Amino acid sequence: MLVTLVYPWINLVVWTAFLVFLTILLVRLIYSYADPNPFGRIGRFGYQIRKLTERWVYPSARFLANFRIDTRLAPILTILIALVLTYVALQIIGNTFFIIDGLTFGVATGNPRVVIGFILYGLLSVLVLFIFIRFISSWFVFTRRTFLGFVKRVTDPIMLPVQRLIPTVGMFDISALIVLLVIGFLQAIILNLFVR
Repeated sequence: MLVTLVYPWINLVVWTAFLVFLTILLVRLIYSYADPNPFGRIGRFGYQIRKLTERWVYPSARFLANFRIDTRLAPILTILIALVLTYVALQIIGNTFFIIDGLTFGVATGNPRVVIGFILYGLLSVLVLFIFIRFISSWFVFTRRTFLGFVKRVTDPIMLPVQRLIPTVGMFDISALIVLLVIGFLQAIILNLFVR
């Protein structure tokens, strides 16, 4: 029910917001390279766009500056990050609606196998979310008393053995990708055994 009625509207709203964000950042990129007269109307408009987007672009600019890359390209990196986060957020919302619909169907029909299947599927989905959060948070410093510390403690029993088996490739830890593939395979098995 939620997947067919509510999710398409959320999908439309989120992608529309992303397109607006994309447009504003592309305008900023153009103004950065055009470098108009700051005292003219066009220059003042460019300054307003820069002021509006600075909080989103600044972390990307700092990252690029560390590698001595032109910081005017920061809006492109910000767009790529926003695209990935938009896609992941919509996947999480869609998956949550799928689980809610499945649990509702299982309870309404009185089928305990379906309910158990969707509970197991939901727990694995939470684990996938935690592993994704852990992967993103690995780029930042955090303490054990925060939510990120909790996520790390929950995922350590799964991630640490896999990290010992699969070494990092350069600065990338591909063990998270392997674990996510295994969890996706387990979710498919659970759906086939309990739901279908």
